[in-house]
Amino acid sequence: MSKKVFPDAKAALAGAIKDGMTLMAGGFGLCGIPDILIEAVRESGAKDLTFISNNAGIDGAGLGILLETRQIKKMISSYVGENKLFAQQFLAGELELEFTPQGTLAERIRAGGAGIPAFFTKTGVGTLVAEGKEERVFDGERYIMERGLFADISLIHAWKGDTEGNLVYRKTARNFNPMMASASRLTIAQVEHLVPAGEIDPDHMHTPGIFVKRIVHVTNAAKRIEQRTTRKRAA
Repeated sequence: MSKKVFPDAKAALAGAIKDGMTLMAGGFGLCGIPDILIEAVRESGAKDLTFISNNAGIDGAGLGILLETRQIKKMISSYVGENKLFAQQFLAGELELEFTPQGTLAERIRAGGAGIPAFFTKTGVGTLVAEGKEERVFDGERYIMERGLFADISLIHAWKGDTEGNLVYRKTARNFNPMMASASRLTIAQVEHLVPAGEIDPDHMHTPGIFVKRIVHVTNAAKRIEQRTTRKRAA
């Protein structure tokens, strides 16, 4: 078995996570979130953490469990509307928030992984998002500068992975995971289906194994639904 494969999430985080670190967590809502790795972060007891994630999960799930233990000091996110505890801590001044438009957040992460320190975008010009940021005019249009994002650790969820860390994501669960996998010093992936190296067609790989240092095999991964919406069955 590859040296990249660890027996469980706790072992994968051992010796890597410390107080005050910046982490990325893939997912959108509860889709494609590295829930087992997030639970391991809670068990580690690490505190004063900054998390870069599209959202903060919901109460009792996803990053919400780290808000319960007050291990998160700051969130860099684009959407936080599903978490009451997040709102309470933020309004009480107990949690910092760097609010970022969703497309800008995705590009900041992609830029960080590509070694791009900053870029200019029209998104947010003339709004609160632009406050304190450098502004320039290109071809008669105003743009603001956004910094690339790079973390100490990225926590990733993939549908399939091989023992060398090559990853494949499935449908909507792909979301922020690929770009986050390349934007940290240490990427740890939880995978639903672990296969031997060479079994995944190179043309089907979404994240090359060079970016992934540690892997955890997670069977029977929970597929939670944030808001279940149904309609009455037709008569």
